[in-house]
Amino acid sequence: MNKSRNDYRSGQRRKRDGAKGSPSWSRASVILLLVFVTVAAAAALSAQSALQHSDRIPDIGVSNFFGSNPEPIAGVASVIDGDTIEVHGQRIRFNGIDAPESKQYCSNAKGFDYPCGRHAAEALDTFLAASRPVLCKFVTWDRYHRFVGDCQRADGVRVAAWMVEHGQALDWPRYSHGAYSAQQAKAEAAKLGLWVGTFQAPWEWRGAHAGDARPSSQPLGIISRRQVAQSFSCQPRRTCSQISSCDEAQWYLNNCPWGGKLDRDGDGIACETLC
Repeated sequence: MNKSRNDYRSGQRRKRDGAKGSPSWSRASVILLLVFVTVAAAAALSAQSALQHSDRIPDIGVSNFFGSNPEPIAGVASVIDGDTIEVHGQRIRFNGIDAPESKQYCSNAKGFDYPCGRHAAEALDTFLAASRPVLCKFVTWDRYHRFVGDCQRADGVRVAAWMVEHGQALDWPRYSHGAYSAQQAKAEAAKLGLWVGTFQAPWEWRGAHAGDARPSSQPLGIISRRQVAQSFSCQPRRTCSQISSCDEAQWYLNNCPWGGKLDRDGDGIACETLC
């Protein structure tokens, strides 16, 4: 009898304690839930505001990880060196060829040194000026973040092929896989440009002159034409015997209507006896 009474009282006590504890647990749960919802809503609002008002947040997608291919670039080119131009502020490196560096010298048929890098750049400048604009299709990016592309003049002539065929650049097998080997063989057989004398392959020259091999930062047009024009003019000097220097002859070739007469073999170098 006493045991039953004690069990009954214990049961009643548990019921009272349970009745008191349930509201307390419910209030705590509700508070935690409200805190969680509030924090989540604030985070969502902040993210939405950032997306609407910031132009620095990247678009996370496949193109951000692997890079997207730029559209072809067309325009009037400024020549940087024999294998690099600039169009609309974008540096473009010709794919598959390598031209002498701006500071590189080679030897002519008589064994005299001449600035073959500068000659290559001037030949390219003359070639591009004959049919503008140039159109370049993207191939890849190089380590200097230059657009590496296949380019052609407005008349459809491929720039890289012309440079190699006229001895102003070399087929670069590492990247071309021999795409311009036929043009190079033709230039070598005809002894055009570099092939008239002796030279070091541009990639080998860079290896031996690491401090001088960085890409030029100033277009050829700014360096040569404006400065040289201060001392030369297109007054009649029709023969190489009337010209005193290679720079003068090259300026006439590039700027005077009769200048083409100074480049009989069409390799972009005027008065080769002077150069």
